[in-house]
Amino acid sequence: MEFLLQPWSWFFSGFLIAFTMLILLLMGKRFGMSSNLRTFCAICGGRKVSQFFNFNWKKDSWNLFVALGAGIGGFLAANFLSNGAMPDISQSTKLGLKEIQFSSDNGYLPKELFSIEALQDPKTILLLVIGGILIGFGTRYAGGCTSGHAISGLSNLQKPSLIAVIGFFIGGLIMVHLIFPLIF
Repeated sequence: MEFLLQPWSWFFSGFLIAFTMLILLLMGKRFGMSSNLRTFCAICGGRKVSQFFNFNWKKDSWNLFVALGAGIGGFLAANFLSNGAMPDISQSTKLGLKEIQFSSDNGYLPKELFSIEALQDPKTILLLVIGGILIGFGTRYAGGCTSGHAISGLSNLQKPSLIAVIGFFIGGLIMVHLIFPLIF
């Protein structure tokens, strides 16, 4: 049972992702997590507010099970398939975290950002709101999210997905190396 508590190899996860994509391709389905939000908003009556939500959501409702499964899988992995230990990180990364007053030993979700106490800071609330707006805008503008483009779009050899994924990586690099140090 101890082997389940160790991080699983990348090739096992990669195989599962590829197998899932093969099944979806054979079924004529496309995968993406942001489409779940669109489907959920359409179910809740979003078409009354915007034409964007006026579509046949019933044919895409299968994807809600993917989101539910991702949430359940994440909970099970964090609470039952993990020993809670952080993977080793380099000394330079630890020093960088210390410079911006982040603890390097508090897990995958730094308490400085992901705790109830952090939500009492107006700066954190502002960052979450601005980040949410930017992610929502970017997802809508790019016609999908990172999972949809990077997994589904690239496996379908779609050029727009390749361009979107390159943009995601450039945006991530700009955020981590230029903007994040200014914020913290």
